Amino acid sequence: MRRLLIPIGVVLLVAAASAQSGPTSSATQGEPLRLVVAPEGNEARYRVNEQLVGVDLPSDAVGRTTTITGGLTLDETGTVMQDRSRIVIDLTTLQSDVAMRDRYIQRRTLETEAHPTAEFVPLRLTGLSFPLPTTGQFTFEIVGELTLHGVTQEVSWKVTAERVGNTISGAAQTRTTFGAWGLTIPRVMRVISVKDDILLEYDFRFLIVPPGGQ
Repeated sequence: MRRLLIPIGVVLLVAAASAQSGPTSSATQGEPLRLVVAPEGNEARYRVNEQLVGVDLPSDAVGRTTTITGGLTLDETGTVMQDRSRIVIDLTTLQSDVAMRDRYIQRRTLETEAHPTAEFVPLRLTGLSFPLPTTGQFTFEIVGELTLHGVTQEVSWKVTAERVGNTISGAAQTRTTFGAWGLTIPRVMRVISVKDDILLEYDFRFLIVPPGGQ
């Protein structure tokens, strides 16, 4: 299994948008800035290195989902408003290129019947200066609480984002292990070994909500 991509990209979007000083990037003075997950352009993934029977070299197992909801809200100083910021990923829709792997991960590793989602609540942004230009790329880190398999831990994501008009898109990454979340390392037919290293990725696309919007 791979890494679960999780919702850090969303946070990035919010941060970038709130940092911008252009007329479409900043809300009325003193009014929060809201970014929401766009209907398209979002994908969370996990990547895990595995060694298959009959294959000389190890390869990556990748599971992905586009069922992601939520958004981020920043105050007028660019500080994350935690009670109004949350990204939710539906783990029951994760799919790789092997159906047997997916069934095992759902039932035995993620145990999605009891823990169907992964949730990320952003806490703070680092390396992102304010105000930001209304166009261009930004790189920074976003730190927040990730809840997975009933376990909540603080996780830091490296983010690269770009703004075009009222849209912020980009990618976020973080590394973790199965043990950190109490997950059982997959043991399935045709797999000799699975490395205890998970890469979580999130390709995101967020929309800046104008003042007075939802």
